[in-house]
Amino acid sequence: MKDNLSKSKYCNGLQCQKMLWLDTYKSELKEEVNNESVFDNGISVGSLAKNLFGSHIDIEFNNDLNVMLRKTEKYLKEDKIVITEASFLYDNNFCSVDILVKNGDDLSIYEVKSSTEIKDIYVEDLAYQVFVLKKLGYNISSSSLVYINSNYIRYGELELDKLFNIEDLTEIINGKLNEVENNIKKIKSSLLENKEPTIDLGIHCVTPYECPFFKYCTKSLPLKNVFNIRGMSNSKKFNLYKEGIYSYEDLLNTKINDKYKQQIEFELFHKEPVIDKNKIKEFLDTLSYPLYFLDFETFQQPIPLYDGVKPYMQIPFQYSLHYIEKENGKLEHKEFLAEANIDPRRLLVESLVKDIPKNVCTLAYNMSFEKTVIKNLAYLYPDLREHLMNIHDNIKDLMIPFYKREYYTEEMYGSYSIKYVLPALFPSDDALNYHNLDLIHNGSEAMNAYANLGNLSKEEQMKVRKNLLKYCELDTFAMVKIWEKLQEQMDTIKN
Repeated sequence: MKDNLSKSKYCNGLQCQKMLWLDTYKSELKEEVNNESVFDNGISVGSLAKNLFGSHIDIEFNNDLNVMLRKTEKYLKEDKIVITEASFLYDNNFCSVDILVKNGDDLSIYEVKSSTEIKDIYVEDLAYQVFVLKKLGYNISSSSLVYINSNYIRYGELELDKLFNIEDLTEIINGKLNEVENNIKKIKSSLLENKEPTIDLGIHCVTPYECPFFKYCTKSLPLKNVFNIRGMSNSKKFNLYKEGIYSYEDLLNTKINDKYKQQIEFELFHKEPVIDKNKIKEFLDTLSYPLYFLDFETFQQPIPLYDGVKPYMQIPFQYSLHYIEKENGKLEHKEFLAEANIDPRRLLVESLVKDIPKNVCTLAYNMSFEKTVIKNLAYLYPDLREHLMNIHDNIKDLMIPFYKREYYTEEMYGSYSIKYVLPALFPSDDALNYHNLDLIHNGSEAMNAYANLGNLSKEEQMKVRKNLLKYCELDTFAMVKIWEKLQEQMDTIKN
């Protein structure tokens, strides 16, 4: 077994011993899992939560764990103290406690999470820490989880006692300690084996965390298998798998939703596209000139930065707007991107109501997102509410023909996302290929880039801003091209 067992390795081992074994001995097989924002959120929330109990001593991370252990031991000689990242080692089981409060001989420990709810894995995490400390002889008077209060709304200075919920789990944790001891034995025994554990696929592959070895563990399955079906729940997929229903051929002989069968049939038999021209015409007839194409980019943070904001609330910082004033008119473009380190909402709203007149038809792709953003802004700014709600009420959804599969091709792979629809309709158009963009290729990257913008030099900011604008502009230009493709079908009816 390599190194000590940490609390993160313990939790990984609980999820799947094979995942931990592979991570320990065959980490080169690991696929990238997009947890960057989750990791960043954890750091920011953890840093802020350290101030919950006033002044504290922080044990800085050191590659030499003995340094951290010695510092912890030194500070624990104090009668009353708050230590963050206090570190402990028992029988090669290591943990750092997010917040430790010492009052005489009693220790209270707090595990901090950036989530807005308590998850089972968090309880396991905390139980592991209590086990280590109790084995070292410490008296743990209480053990609690600290997590984000989703109902908190910021006004003025942050109120840490309101931003965070603290849940005392002492009784539950104490009842799990024998289980923790048994789990540690099993996990360590598995890691000592030279042979890869034999563990079949199951819901543990995706929860509580997405496994980075899923591609490796499914390598023996047919290329077209149940895990490629779009829209089907994970629980349904794994249930089918357990029944021995893996391949698309197997699925065709199974009672499943027609839309799943449609995806399978198209990919197996390379069927001709479905293009219901009459339904497409019905949709296009609901649109009118002038025609606007709108897309927002937003970011969210666990710690509210501005007044009137809840944790993880979507904050718009950018939009792109293509528009055509009349039939056969010229395609025009407008855009907005806020500066770094400001509340972007008021400036964005003022720009938006200037750029989109009242009573015009606005198209969005998956309009529920754009409508929610606008509705929140209308609530925030009563003086502009009427105009904003006028925009809101006149939004149409370009996604509808694809969502209803009135236009469907094999290359959409069962999805109606614009990231699948666009390359399916324009497979050879490099100008519409998000992979050809620099730096920013999807909404998550845009969100993270803007959130980090204020930490960059002016030169770096200019580069990121340029690429944010290109990305968002492509979103609305893609909508224009998709609308034009639908228009072509209506033109064939006229002819």
